[in-house]
Amino acid sequence: MIRFRLVLPLAIILILCGEPAVLGQQAPSPTGEIDLGIISRKSGSDVISVHVASPDARLQGLMRKAFSVHGGYLLQTPEGADFTFRFTPTSDTSVRLDIESGQPPKVLFPSDVEGASLTEATLRAGDLAVQKTLGIPGFFAGRLAFVGVRSGSNEIYTSDLFFTSVRNLSSNRADCLGPAWMPDGRGLFYTSYYRNGFPDIFRVDAASGRHTLFAGFKGTNTGATVRPGGREVAMVLSGSGNSELYLGSIAGGGLRRLTRSTDSAEADPAWSPDGRNIIFTSDRLGRPQLFKLSISEGESRRVPTNISNFNAEPAWNPRNADLVAFTIRQGSYFKLALFDFSTKESRVLTSWPGDALEPEWTNDGRHLIYTSGMASPRKLMLLDTKTGKRTQLHADSLGDAFEADFLYIPR
Repeated sequence: MIRFRLVLPLAIILILCGEPAVLGQQAPSPTGEIDLGIISRKSGSDVISVHVASPDARLQGLMRKAFSVHGGYLLQTPEGADFTFRFTPTSDTSVRLDIESGQPPKVLFPSDVEGASLTEATLRAGDLAVQKTLGIPGFFAGRLAFVGVRSGSNEIYTSDLFFTSVRNLSSNRADCLGPAWMPDGRGLFYTSYYRNGFPDIFRVDAASGRHTLFAGFKGTNTGATVRPGGREVAMVLSGSGNSELYLGSIAGGGLRRLTRSTDSAEADPAWSPDGRNIIFTSDRLGRPQLFKLSISEGESRRVPTNISNFNAEPAWNPRNADLVAFTIRQGSYFKLALFDFSTKESRVLTSWPGDALEPEWTNDGRHLIYTSGMASPRKLMLLDTKTGKRTQLHADSLGDAFEADFLYIPR
């Protein structure tokens, strides 16, 4: 069984392709740079064929994996590719990106890219290549916080998107759940039963690993998520008798109640990109449904998804405020769905047999990270919502991994 994003007390557990792209004529920008964000494609083409090259075999393997999971690219030989993306290390923390095309190859765009490490610099160079060829942000250099069960209990871990470096941030063996990054990446919030057997909200510093209690009120304290801008935190508290949404300062204090119900449970708060609204789950109509709350008006209205009698775990698209991904129950499975505020229509994103839940957008607004399966082994997957391509992000040897939160910090 799953719970509303694992934030309710146990009594509220839920029931239960064309031609490849070709380079058009490009005019230099005022700075002399060729803008590859504008590419002429033959009719019906959604995928760009690329060759990935590097004198460093490890980096070449990493970037081949990165572009293969994207969905917008098809790996090809140099002769069959529209572009060659070449990644050449220039120091321990920098790499040169060359985007080449033609026979013989011509460098269309060169750039030196820095990172905290050579791996990060290369991933950021890959993101730049995506920006220049697809015209959308890349997400390869993003970071994950997730729940893992490598030590026999639910603990909080962080990793790069491709799991080349996994770090354990908790080890209290008391069910740590629901990690949520702070926007600056310096820390994250999570829920744990560590202190007294009831769920409290903790904050952990990503650098030092120091944990501090953030919300330990009477009842349950769960579901913390930081408002865009990083000054306030939405959370779910049950001190009033019901699980209600509250807003508080990220520094602590300043608590403000956002919902008032008598016999329903609220959960799964997710911010709109502009931070003016929250979408959340409530069973006030008898079954879990999505509601939209205006922070300034203080009113909430049901989101007319009209696709299932079970709607939970909403995730607001960071680049298109009309789109919300969420979890539904359809037949015997949990599936991912997408609601469009502009058309008031919903559609199922995962139509194959098996459970898909806990959607989380990447920064490009095109891909979703989600959990595959409800029982062991649970795996973190990447879904390209445009092509339907899905890829497991980590090896089976990692063990259970679920409830991912994604963060991308531009340099």
